[in-house]
Amino acid sequence: MDAHQNFRAEAEARRDVPSRSWSPEETAQQERLLRYLGAVATAAAKHTGTAAEQPGTQGQAPSAATPTPRPALPEPGVPLVRDVMDVPAASLREDLPYRDIARLLAREQVGALPVVDAEDHVVGVVSESDLLAKVAFDASGHRPGRIGRLRERRMHGKARGETAADLMTSPAITVLPGATVAEAAWLAALARLKRMPVTDRKGRLVGVVRRDALLQALIRDDAGIQTEVQARIEACCPPADRETVDVTVHDGIVELTGRLPSATMARLVAQVEEIADVVEVKNLLTTA
Repeated sequence: MDAHQNFRAEAEARRDVPSRSWSPEETAQQERLLRYLGAVATAAAKHTGTAAEQPGTQGQAPSAATPTPRPALPEPGVPLVRDVMDVPAASLREDLPYRDIARLLAREQVGALPVVDAEDHVVGVVSESDLLAKVAFDASGHRPGRIGRLRERRMHGKARGETAADLMTSPAITVLPGATVAEAAWLAALARLKRMPVTDRKGRLVGVVRRDALLQALIRDDAGIQTEVQARIEACCPPADRETVDVTVHDGIVELTGRLPSATMARLVAQVEEIADVVEVKNLLTTA
């Protein structure tokens, strides 16, 4: 039996081994991930064509001559990027040599950093991948063929550079501090980013938001969900009706019990279903 046949036999043997069951901790992690994806999908459905058009969300700073459209105000209690972003944010100057970039990435323990100009406008992002291409180019002297792919030729051109301005990916994908966490999470998912620069409306760096911070902000525990449901009850129901409604939350599933007028009941259930990290609403309310 040759090496390839040995490999095939081992692979088939592994497939025949029964899968182990999820541990309680792994099951909870899977549930949190599903709730996160549900929140991001809800945000995408609600903000398609809105968040992507806001200044700073497509890597281009707004022009001074172009009026900035004012986005719709988020609902009260909705987490915003400014609530979870890291301040201050490390950055690179355009003329920083690539060896110093590598040292700064290692010191900050991050995989990418924004590049800013003299006025702190974000002009691009340099990542470990950009540096890897540079080092590989210097070490191997690889050259794309005469009919090389366009992407390979562009990478080759960048790899010949020596400074952040040469190596960076530009324009940078950025987000405004007033954007909702769900919008930022959707943008990060589309662009496959672990960290995003946060800029003001003039494109100047004000912070950075991490993907794990977005995740934690979107996936609240059951107590946090219950607090928001109670707030919806207070906003939706007259004072006399609030006392008749009981709420329990388990693993993101909201159970409503009690008595309400039919119109109020329908309005309340609809509002609770809109909460991004609610998995399901069990309506056990009866008509008053």
